[in-house]
Parts: sequence; C-alpha cells; structure tokens
Amino acid sequence: MLRDWKFEIQLDEQSNKAIYLQIADAIVTDIQSGRLKTGDALPGSRNLAQLLKVNRNTVVEALNVLLIEGWLVSKERQGTFVANTLPDFKEVQKGKQLTATSKNTKNKHYHLQFDDGHPDSKIAPITELARAYRQLFNQKGRWQMMGYSNEYGHLEFCKAIVQMLNHQRGMQVGEQNICITRGSQMAMYLTAQCLFTKGDYVLIENPGYKPAWKAFENAGAKLLPVNVDKDGLLIEEVTTYLKSGKKIKAIYVTPHRQYPTTVTLSLKRRLELIRLSNKYGFTIIEDDYDNEFHFGYRPILPLSSFTELKNYVYIGTMSKVVAPALRIGYLVSNDDVLIEKTGDLRKIIDVQGDSIMEQAVLQLIKDGTIKRHIKKATNYYKIKRDFMATVLNKHIVSKATYTLPEGGLAFWMEPHKPVDWLQVSRELESKGINIITPDAYSFNETINGIRLGYGSLSEKELEEGIMELAKLL
Repeated sequence: MLRDWKFEIQLDEQSNKAIYLQIADAIVTDIQSGRLKTGDALPGSRNLAQLLKVNRNTVVEALNVLLIEGWLVSKERQGTFVANTLPDFKEVQKGKQLTATSKNTKNKHYHLQFDDGHPDSKIAPITELARAYRQLFNQKGRWQMMGYSNEYGHLEFCKAIVQMLNHQRGMQVGEQNICITRGSQMAMYLTAQCLFTKGDYVLIENPGYKPAWKAFENAGAKLLPVNVDKDGLLIEEVTTYLKSGKKIKAIYVTPHRQYPTTVTLSLKRRLELIRLSNKYGFTIIEDDYDNEFHFGYRPILPLSSFTELKNYVYIGTMSKVVAPALRIGYLVSNDDVLIEKTGDLRKIIDVQGDSIMEQAVLQLIKDGTIKRHIKKATNYYKIKRDFMATVLNKHIVSKATYTLPEGGLAFWMEPHKPVDWLQVSRELESKGINIITPDAYSFNETINGIRLGYGSLSEKELEEGIMELAKLL
C-alpha cells in the first residue's frame, strides 16, 4: 500500500494540455519509473485534489483516463490501484491521439445515443419560425430591429414570459424581475457570478447537474452535496450543513423533476426548505428545466411560486420547446440588486440577447403556435414514453428498477446488481451505441443508476438500444 506516495508535479495552467491530462501523464511517468509499482494504492481522489490544489472533479477525470487506458484498476470499497498488467505505452499514446481528435467528432462514431433528455428536433416548429422571421423583415420600420436593444431582453418578449410564469406557474413577478439569456446555462453562469463570492458554500443535489456545479465553482463557491431519495432532497442533511457554521449562500435544486433521477420533491420537504431558506437567509436557485412536457393532470408549481419565499432565483428555458439550437433561457428573481448585477454583467460579456429571435418567438407565442406545439409535442412524447416503458418491461424488468416518469424526456434506471458502467459503455460503443455513464452526475462515488433520454430517439432505436443494454446488465 502506498497511500503516502508523494506526487511531484508542476501543473501548467497556460499549457495546451488539459490539467487532468497533465495529472494523468504524471502518474503514468511515476508508474514507468518504478516509483509506483503494480498493486500500489493511490491516494483517494479527495486527498489528491487537496494535494494538487485542484478541483476534485479534475482528479476524477484524470483517474478515469488511466482506468480506461489500463494503468489503474478500481476495486469496490477499497480504492484505486496500479494495474498488475500494464498497457503498452506506444499503443496508449496512439489512443490518446485518437481521444484528442475524437472529442470534436464524437457524434460521428455512434448511430444511436442515449442523451440525458433532449427533445426531438424533427418536430420543432421550424416552418412557423421561418415564417415569423420573414414577417419581421417584411414589416415597415424593420431597420429599427437592427440596432441595440435592452440587456435584459426585448421588453415585449419579457412581458410574454412573465405572463406565462404568472398564469401557468403561479408566480407573481413583473418584467423588472426577469433577464432573458442565451439558454439556461448562461442564466446559471450569470446567477453564480452575481450571487457568490470566494469562500461561499452552495448546497447541491447528489446526484445532480454538473454544468451548474462548474458555474458555481467558477464563481468561487464551494460545493456541499445533499443526497436524494424517492421524495427528493434529504432536508435533514440540509439542516446539518446549516448548523455546521459554514457560510451557506445558496442551494441549487431541480424540485419539479430532479436531475438525473426524475423524482419530485415532496410538498412537506418543499415547505421545510422554504422555511429554512427564510430562517437562515440562503437563496434557493430553482432550475425548472423540464416543466413544459408533463403527462399527468398538471405540473407541480415551482418553489418560487410560494409568496412566503424571500430569496430565490428561478431559471427556465424555451430551447426544449422551440429547438435546442435556439438558445433562449431566462432567470427570474425577487432580488432587485441581483437582477441589476445580472444586467451589468450581461452588458460586459454579451451586450444584449438575440432581439430578432426573441421577437420571432414572441410572434409564435401570440399567434398560438407555441401553445399548439407544446400540446402536440406532449402527446408525441407521451406515446414515446409509453413505448420506452414497454421495451423496458420486456427486456430489463428483471434486471433493474425504474418508474414511469410523469413528465420530462428521460427515465432513471437502477440495476439490481452493481454494474461496471465503464465496461458497459465500452461494449455499447463497439456496437455504435453511446450512453452517459453515472460519473457524469455523481459528486463523489459513482452511483449505480443511469439516466436514459428517449425524446430524440425513434422507436426502432429505443428497442435496439435497450436490447443491447439488457444483454450487459
């Protein structure tokens, strides 16, 4: 055992080589030099991250590279060890070259991809959107559209989104509370930069949405994971953190359909979370990424619709409704100072949004196209969800647990037995099938569940993908 192994490396942030690859290559060098021998145990990823003063996820990425290449092996509940049989270095170098070039061409290698819940672009209202653009450019005074507009978004479009939030999601906001962004990830970034200062703590769901975590860390915040069960976020863990003396600035939640598990935060826990937010003064960042597609009676109202909640940021998107390529998101807050900061930062990095696109989508809202499309798409995805359930019942029911989601575009599945997802991923890749492995949403130890998006796949693709996955469970 070599837990006290001293790792000597100078990381170069200016290098063209990513930090995680610098770490991986340094470990390989120590293995080749004999400083690390076969069977030796590496320090835990958390300890290694502290030693190198890098994000723990960076260390995890480095270790994953070495696990894939065969330099290391992972033993359940024991740790990570130098492999007994080491790979041929020349072959590994060839593999690295392929990996470096494949990041930009990854999609070309798969004929079937289980994403994390993307919509089907084939049913997007493209014809109607094109018509709206033509009408805009044919109207009188069209040159007025070509100038600068407001950093918070086109005013009439803001009013339309506010009206939707108030009428359909039970919120009580005005156009002064909203900022239109280029997708929900930009909304997340703006929120993080305007809310956090270095040393603040943010509570996050575990498993959860890593792109949001990266936005928070980039703003200097530190992540504290809170586990999730069938009723959503574990409030007792939230309470423990709040009583620990740490400076908890915010909590990031996906209460409507938790990402990635799809569970809904229970009413009892919602009310308790709101009470804690008001008592301790932390902000609830609510990501309502999947609100539109709901197959039950009606979607659950957001936490941000509760009038007693004092500090919130509500983030939503229209990209899934219209088309993913059209980046339209928004953030809403009852904190006037935060909204003002958001506008100021927006002007620095982007000046304004795509005013012409906002006006085109506004036209689709006004003429009823968006409403009709959501109704049509909801029926379309419900049929596809039911087919996915049929396929799972046929091929996977004896091997894994899953529930029928009441909305959204993905299933959450947990195998009955532990699964080596890295190996499963390799096997599926050899058949031209891609999955998102659980380390994409795990904070610490990789969980045994997997999120399977079905919205963008045909019935034939769903059947093929599930059949091949079933063989490996």
